[in-house]
Amino acid sequence: MTQEIAHLLNNLETFWEISLQVSFFGVATGNELLELLQFPFMQRALAGAVLMGILGGLLGSFVTLRQLSFFSHAVGHAALVGVALGVLLQLQNPAWTLLPFSLVFGVAVIYFIDKSDVGSDSVLSIVLSGALAIGIILTSLIKGYRGNLMAVLFGDILAIDATDLVLTLVVLALSSVFLLSTLRQQILLTLNPAVAQVQGIPVQLYRYAFVVLLSLAVAVAIKAVGVLLVNAFLVIPAATSKVMSFNFSRFLLLSVIIGCCSSVAGIMVSGLFNIASGPSIVLVQFLVFLAVFAFVKLSGAKAT
Repeated sequence: MTQEIAHLLNNLETFWEISLQVSFFGVATGNELLELLQFPFMQRALAGAVLMGILGGLLGSFVTLRQLSFFSHAVGHAALVGVALGVLLQLQNPAWTLLPFSLVFGVAVIYFIDKSDVGSDSVLSIVLSGALAIGIILTSLIKGYRGNLMAVLFGDILAIDATDLVLTLVVLALSSVFLLSTLRQQILLTLNPAVAQVQGIPVQLYRYAFVVLLSLAVAVAIKAVGVLLVNAFLVIPAATSKVMSFNFSRFLLLSVIIGCCSSVAGIMVSGLFNIASGPSIVLVQFLVFLAVFAFVKLSGAKAT
């Protein structure tokens, strides 16, 4: 036990030395970055970045084509209620309240849209405003240290643990099996829901199943990029790949690749420049989008 404690203290001392060097000079050297990558929290962050990048690219493709970006935006912001509940209940990982709340909220929103004569954008605005108000009130009830709340609100992929990785892997597995095993039906449902209904595809079942997966994906991604940026994390890789290709299979593949690579690159940028990991990931995605858009438009290249 004594040796384990000594080893842990030695690791912490090394980590703080590297952090102070990075903070002083502003930019980490290659050796310092390699030393940081030896820490378990950095390794978990990279694993989480890969999983969440693939998940975001996969679901984001359908979110973009089905114009559900406002929906994912609403779920992400309303998740503040789930986070606040977890902190109030003094749970070590707020994901245990964040996941079920996001799931219930997403399904409830789609139900209200189906049953109401009010436009979908109006319904989303109403429920988003109500949930956000409740979340703000709940956060005001939190006393003392709010570290868990702040980390989830603004994102900190360096703080993800083994539980977060398992949850992300489960959501990714479920999403991959569901979407890829029904890919032809999903494409038809995306392009023309009326024709899909005529051909006997269970449109409502698939629609609600996708909403469940999207809500869970938003919930697990919030830990990495935060409530404010989770929608961009889902939409930007898909939008970038859409600029590059009109072929659906290629579009889907490019979206997954961009989501994965940009997430890993964001972690590297975060470590090199000692800045927040969540905004770093989204910033990399944004810069990639600008570069691709500029190349395609200015060079006159056509998406294929």
